[in-house]
Amino acid sequence: MTARRHRSTLTRQEGRWALLFLAPWIVGFLVFYAGPMLASLWLSFTDYDIVNPPRFVGLDNYRQMVADPMVARSLRNTVYYTVLHVPLAMAISLGLALLLNRVGRLSGFFRTVFYLPVMTPAVAVGILFLLLLNTQDGLVNRFLGWFGVDGPSWTTDPDWVMPGIVLMSLWSLGSTVIIYLAALQNVPRELHEAAIVDGAGPWQRFRAVTLPMISGALFFTLVVNTIASLQMFSEVYTMYFGNQTTQQRFNADAATFYVIYLFQQAFQFLHMGFASALAWLLFLVILLITVIQVRLSKRWVYYESEES
Repeated sequence: MTARRHRSTLTRQEGRWALLFLAPWIVGFLVFYAGPMLASLWLSFTDYDIVNPPRFVGLDNYRQMVADPMVARSLRNTVYYTVLHVPLAMAISLGLALLLNRVGRLSGFFRTVFYLPVMTPAVAVGILFLLLLNTQDGLVNRFLGWFGVDGPSWTTDPDWVMPGIVLMSLWSLGSTVIIYLAALQNVPRELHEAAIVDGAGPWQRFRAVTLPMISGALFFTLVVNTIASLQMFSEVYTMYFGNQTTQQRFNADAATFYVIYLFQQAFQFLHMGFASALAWLLFLVILLITVIQVRLSKRWVYYESEES
């Protein structure tokens, strides 16, 4: 009886210490995440311009969202970019990781080289690619000119704005490459050796051994890159909305991403209530896509700990 009471006392003490160490995170979550989210939810049902107190308007902001053509246009641009960027980023990153996995001793150097662009500030990347994609003297069009290809107007032609943004986004693949490289290095050699003994070629080994063993990493990057793509903002805003000269030379609708339109409504036009409604729509879209990805992952993601 005494021993049981002693264990109960220790358990309560451990619980108190656990709460004490978790307290900074709990306070931070409530103050910086849960609190602002609940405030945003309330504001989405109000007309609020920062200067005057919020005025409750019910579902008016959501009705306006349905009627506003720019909401549909910006959401379509964002989904289009996501559909282009995510598969390309994953495929190129996997290819680079496969090459790095064969480099040997120099892999550490190349890992650093590939990761450095991730550390570049987003504003600097936007300015850099605004110069690289310049129609007249940009390096991209100069490179295409060496092969007799007349480069498009990446930053002014509405049909080429989105491909140019996708090209820019492939600059910072370092994080995905490192994740794939770590996953590849954890694939047991015995599986490849057994496949070779069975007569499997390189492609068969890649498809039947490598891909299933790194499917967890593929799934993780699919979810993370999808969420990041749906929230694309800094680089595009720097290129097309932070530069008055560029803004005057093309139709801004072609580069209006959903988060950019949300930002404009909130801080340019001070429609905080409408912007809050836009934010909650984006939250629901990301939640829905993530849930679908998680459900579908059960069909193709393999975890070594699972029973066969």
